Amino acid sequence: MLDPADPHLVVHSRMVYLCWLPAAPDAVVALLPAGLRAGADPHVFMNQYVVDDETQTSGLGAYSLTYLGICVAGLGAPGGWWTHYLCSSPRMRGYAAARGAPVGAGHTWLERRGDTLVAQTEVDGVPLIRTRVHVGHTGHLIRSGHHRYVTARDGELTGGVHPYVAEPVTPFEVESVDFLDPDHPVHALRPANPLTITEGFYSPRASFAYPGGTGGYAPAHQVPERRARSGLPSGS
Repeated sequence: MLDPADPHLVVHSRMVYLCWLPAAPDAVVALLPAGLRAGADPHVFMNQYVVDDETQTSGLGAYSLTYLGICVAGLGAPGGWWTHYLCSSPRMRGYAAARGAPVGAGHTWLERRGDTLVAQTEVDGVPLIRTRVHVGHTGHLIRSGHHRYVTARDGELTGGVHPYVAEPVTPFEVESVDFLDPDHPVHALRPANPLTITEGFYSPRASFAYPGGTGGYAPAHQVPERRARSGLPSGS
């Protein structure tokens, strides 16, 4: 079993990250615990990603994951309160659960055909969330910064700061985000119609860390997209 206090590194995951305005803002806000509040216009975030091989991690192994949550005022976006954490790996689920994440079993896959990418999250083999985006290719832009997520452990709020570096593709256009099971609790986070995406990217090479230990949840600094100093993608 992994020690939940240990930091871990993941490199070159395939990742779709989105934030949107929800269809039912009041239902979303009701999921926040005491001590946290959403902004005036509540936002939902979702990350669907795949780590294809165990050599891409410092000990977590290969896995796929979809996590969702609610952006919290004072943290900066993206980041916030995790509401769902659906992971394919028992090892990773144990590690995340010990850190306070709301874990459940699930499988996520990403498939690209031409300029269309589909990311799908499944639970017990049944499709739960399907994202369809139009994507281009990586260039000279690098996206980096810190995401800060809040969880609860032993009745106390705790937070983790996750640094990341990603190579986003351009162009990037979200066609649809479909929540397919109205009876699943995650349905409360479904996007509004018409779909309003406030932030998002797809990266075929996204690297990040799970920090050692946990800490508070003060605002985190967000670094804008920029070119690599070499003028080349970091994976070149």
